Amino acid sequence: MTPALAGLAMPALRLLDPERAHRIAIRALAAGLGGQDCTGDDPRLAVSAMGLRFANPIGLAAGFDKNAEAVNGIARLGFGLIEAGTVTPRPQVGNPKPRLFRLTEDQAVINRMGFNNDGLAVYLANLRRYRRGAVPIGANVGINKDSTTPEQDYPALIGAVAPLSDYIVINVSSPNTPGLRDLQGEARLRAILEAVNASVPSRPPLLVKVAPDLAPEGLAGVVEACVAAGVNGLIVSNTTISRPPSLRSPFATQAGGALSTEMLRRAARLANGRLTLIGAGGVASGADVLAKLRAGASLVQLYSAIAYEGPGIIPRLKRELLAALAKEGFATVSDAIGADIR
Repeated sequence: MTPALAGLAMPALRLLDPERAHRIAIRALAAGLGGQDCTGDDPRLAVSAMGLRFANPIGLAAGFDKNAEAVNGIARLGFGLIEAGTVTPRPQVGNPKPRLFRLTEDQAVINRMGFNNDGLAVYLANLRRYRRGAVPIGANVGINKDSTTPEQDYPALIGAVAPLSDYIVINVSSPNTPGLRDLQGEARLRAILEAVNASVPSRPPLLVKVAPDLAPEGLAGVVEACVAAGVNGLIVSNTTISRPPSLRSPFATQAGGALSTEMLRRAARLANGRLTLIGAGGVASGADVLAKLRAGASLVQLYSAIAYEGPGIIPRLKRELLAALAKEGFATVSDAIGADIR
């Protein structure tokens, strides 16, 4: 079965409550019912970053497969990278329902899930079943809602997932966990990263996921803290608390969020080649992918688009990206990275 055929189920899933539909999709992917992208990856799409090779730059963002239970099925869909999580040390039920909203008119999603997940032990058991190889797997880690010891929790999480992942992401930017974004402050972030370095000096590449609502000086502080601590990259960005006036859906006023490319461009200028950047959010076409690459991202991630279109979106995005590269005069993905800021 191809991802396009698997995507035929999407209209039926959209008739269900969004969270129930997502649960069904995860179970189907875990059972191998999502199909397989048999088109292969054009060599022009390959990216080398953080010592890893990615067959293409299009990745699945954290939040889709929180417990890493469907990663083997997801790896067959054609992604260049997969990020599972966010996982917390202990199981967490998350925020009260409803907490996931489709903005159908805007082809967007608002969520305030609150790091709902089955906890580290289940996550690790699922990751151990992942067939490591062609598609790099990232582990996204966060703290429990009631945690008062992030300087202990993050190193413990990173130490646990390090042997089972190709890269690790510290999530300090979800707006749906009270106080979490305070950890983006330069002093607090430095303390966390110092604790990680002391506890887990040998590990896969480490990234920090930031929020798009950071003030310019706050973003500069995050960049410098990450560079000083030897962090490999940033994911730009997590959920925003802002609401563009163009949104048409009646759910547009719900707490949760969408994401920004302008912050990616600012981060690229601040990092000046010292960090690998992953652009997340608002990716639904090959032109969207190229825009983030031009803004400084080496890789991109999506979530909402696969929720609307299904697994067939990945082959389509790769075809469109190749066409967009040719149209704008780039021979390869690598040639396009940072074109707008050079």
